[in-house]
Amino acid sequence: MKLIIDELTEEKRLDAYLAECLQDFSRSKIQSEIKLGNIKVNSKESKSSYIIKCGDVIDFDIKEDSLKIEPEEITLDIIYEDENMLVVNKPSNMLTHPTAAERSGTLVNALLYKYGENLSDINGDFRRGILHRLDRNTSGLLMVAKNNDTHEFLVENMKKGNVTKKYLAFVKGIIDEDVFTINKPIGRNKNQPQKMCISEYGKESVSIVRVIERFKDATLIEVQLVTGRTHQIRVHLSSIGHPVYNDTLYGFGKMKIKTEEQVLQSYKLSFPKPFDGEILSFEIPMDEKLNKILQFYKNLA
Repeated sequence: MKLIIDELTEEKRLDAYLAECLQDFSRSKIQSEIKLGNIKVNSKESKSSYIIKCGDVIDFDIKEDSLKIEPEEITLDIIYEDENMLVVNKPSNMLTHPTAAERSGTLVNALLYKYGENLSDINGDFRRGILHRLDRNTSGLLMVAKNNDTHEFLVENMKKGNVTKKYLAFVKGIIDEDVFTINKPIGRNKNQPQKMCISEYGKESVSIVRVIERFKDATLIEVQLVTGRTHQIRVHLSSIGHPVYNDTLYGFGKMKIKTEEQVLQSYKLSFPKPFDGEILSFEIPMDEKLNKILQFYKNLA
């Protein structure tokens, strides 16, 4: 079996990452297999403490049924589909793919029910078809690959900057500038591993922010990702004193209006159609959380 590391799963220990992926094996068992040389990184033996990096290839020999994720009949909001791929609108409160703690109710479970084996498997069964992901409570547009050639095509275009991803967010406070760029490196928070942070040792991270509308003590903005780091928008906006509305992980504080975590939506997506050259562009309406906050502030006016 082979796993290829992307930007969203890098900066973890090898044993910790595999323990998350291979739920039927304990971390100690995985560490033992690494010591025996049965798990290799880039065709070389490694240590459990190795920090995985984007582009790393992890090879291991393991029974397929140990990685099996069950298909589940969950309704999908499919925005676009052709013979090679689809674009799906992921709802808030849904994981993109299974984790060690949750193996059901994810987008991958739903995709497996509808498409079965007709999904790319470059990143293993637990992330079949998945090219990029959204946090659980971030809704919106995701590309899904039906085969490995399409997967590689779209990943390569993401690396080249040919894929445009834009988000809507409500943030705390009033942002004065109309358009500006946040260019601050992001790395994992060593004291709180579930969080990311601005770090001089982190990776280059760039977000372009455009103000859409200002309210009494909040601002509706559009954010375009130039890079795609874990929690990038949430970390960047928090770092300038404007955390995403109801994002308690990154310091929003007391909630004025109750919603699920982070009022953030991937609402625009454009990319080259695989093996065609045509540029496909999609935009979806503002989701329920954003609408709820918008109506609250409009009613204050």
